[in-house]
Amino acid sequence: MSAVSASKAKREQKRLEREAKKAAEGKSTKKTKKQAAKDAEEKEVDDAATQIAKLKMQTDDDGISDRVTTGVLDSLGTSRDIKVSQVSLLFHGKVLIQDSILELNFGRRYGLLGENGCGKSTLLKSIAAREFPIPEHIDIYLLNEPAEPTEFSALEYVVREAEHELKRLEDLVEDIIVKDGPENPALEGLYEKIDDMDPSTFESRAAVILTGLGFNSVTIKKHTKDMSGGWRMRVALAKALFVKPTLLLLDDPTAHLDLAACVWLEEYLKRFDRTLILVSHSQDFLNGVCTNMIDMRLKKLTGYGGNYDSYVKTRGELEVNQMKQYNKQQEEIAHIKKFIASAGTYANLVKQAKSRQKILDKMEADGLIEAVVPDKVFSFRFPDVEKLPPPVLAFDDMSFSYSGNPEDNLYEHLDIGIDMDSRVALVGPNGVGKSTLLKLFQGQLQPQTGRVIQHTHIKLGVYSQHSADQLDLTKTPLEFVRDKFSNISQDFQYWRQQLGRYGLTGEGQTSQMATLSEGQRSRVVFALLALEAPNLILLDEPTNGLDLSTIDSLAEAINAFNGGVVVVSHDFRLLDKVAKDIFVIENKNATRWDGSILDYKKTLAEKVVL
Repeated sequence: MSAVSASKAKREQKRLEREAKKAAEGKSTKKTKKQAAKDAEEKEVDDAATQIAKLKMQTDDDGISDRVTTGVLDSLGTSRDIKVSQVSLLFHGKVLIQDSILELNFGRRYGLLGENGCGKSTLLKSIAAREFPIPEHIDIYLLNEPAEPTEFSALEYVVREAEHELKRLEDLVEDIIVKDGPENPALEGLYEKIDDMDPSTFESRAAVILTGLGFNSVTIKKHTKDMSGGWRMRVALAKALFVKPTLLLLDDPTAHLDLAACVWLEEYLKRFDRTLILVSHSQDFLNGVCTNMIDMRLKKLTGYGGNYDSYVKTRGELEVNQMKQYNKQQEEIAHIKKFIASAGTYANLVKQAKSRQKILDKMEADGLIEAVVPDKVFSFRFPDVEKLPPPVLAFDDMSFSYSGNPEDNLYEHLDIGIDMDSRVALVGPNGVGKSTLLKLFQGQLQPQTGRVIQHTHIKLGVYSQHSADQLDLTKTPLEFVRDKFSNISQDFQYWRQQLGRYGLTGEGQTSQMATLSEGQRSRVVFALLALEAPNLILLDEPTNGLDLSTIDSLAEAINAFNGGVVVVSHDFRLLDKVAKDIFVIENKNATRWDGSILDYKKTLAEKVVL
């Protein structure tokens, strides 16, 4: 090869190397840009999740509480009774409570009432965080989040937590003795708690509680990291019941329980001998458990003796008397004002008019009797739909298993039909497949044998326990529904009216959904469900988070609906109001229950082991 040819070949080789390097750099740049876009998207999702978590936890960017509280401890610092006066609570600048008294007597069980969004959960979080002056010797436990995902089984987790609590109590006793001496009155309650715990019975007692809450011989050994959030919430509840804190705060503890576990928990809490504050949206549960009620309305805390039914009766009587006094006072004021206006310039009447004016001034200074402010009542409806001839939805000799193997069947040879007049309740323990049955109705799952028969014009509407997951919690309800149904209307006023029908009004429509209560978010989901105008509605635990008045409205809406309804619920009161047919899901089949839902509750109560 000549020198010229060699030089030319060398130049060509370098050119090719440069082009290859350039192509590689371009590819790398392209890959880097793609990766950067992916990283940015992931970061945006993570940032949104973090922001939502902070809003739910009610903390700012520095982890500081978004709540502002005041209160003065009036009870003795060594007492197990708690009395705090001048109580106020603000959340994001909104006044939830002002100038109230919080009084909790040891051994009493309080039901905390209030409409969705009034701040019940926020109050419990403030108490748990000791943002009110509560003596340190009173241990507090708030159940509002599931047990951590760990390598420990449900039983091991509860026993370990009990061991940690026993160690904490023993250390606390030692600290008090060193600091204040053995005569400190707070020691009596601590000694009592230590004696009650009895480490030799930890495992057996924990097993009884977990079994009552629905665990069996297999699931009780399952690692908490392998459990769903609902089952880990049961583990956390078991821990709370086992440890028995001096002040136990339960925020809707039945939300993840089936009917049998609800009955067990009701029977267990009836015997709870410490102080309990319970938020529950189940009237029969409140009646069975509570000795007192605290009504959180009109930015005040008002205490009542007795259970929920007693509260309703007492409050009704008080409001009747209040309105009588109010009307009497208003008549007296009108009479005085009329006399003053007619006195004119007559000398003898002017003196009397001034005297009457002083009476008016004194009445106003002492505070006029206020008119009773009734609870907000709203009535939502599912839209009327076209009637379809039966069968609208049916199983014909249906068998199903997730594995496809007959030995794993959840159902065998199941026959059940739903038509436009159906009001069917599906009951039975968790794990037997009630939610699976709803998925088979929807066609999300297919049976191994038999058929799922659907009318050609069927339009299913579904409300599930996880329906709120479809919401964008970084948006306001108004923004979300307008964006989702932009084809219907872009007008905010139109969507205000739609949401207002379901009880979401005022600030509830314009606040980020992450800051709303579970019940308020549920109302958004019901509004979406109604917009779809289904002719058959499947409701899976629809009452979770709803207040009592909303549950009543839901019952009325179900009864007024001219389509079919299938409901899975742990709320006996709702089922008692709406269910025409009750099917017990057990032994791989659905058996019609001949009695009422309250008869079914009695049979469950007879099986309770404590």
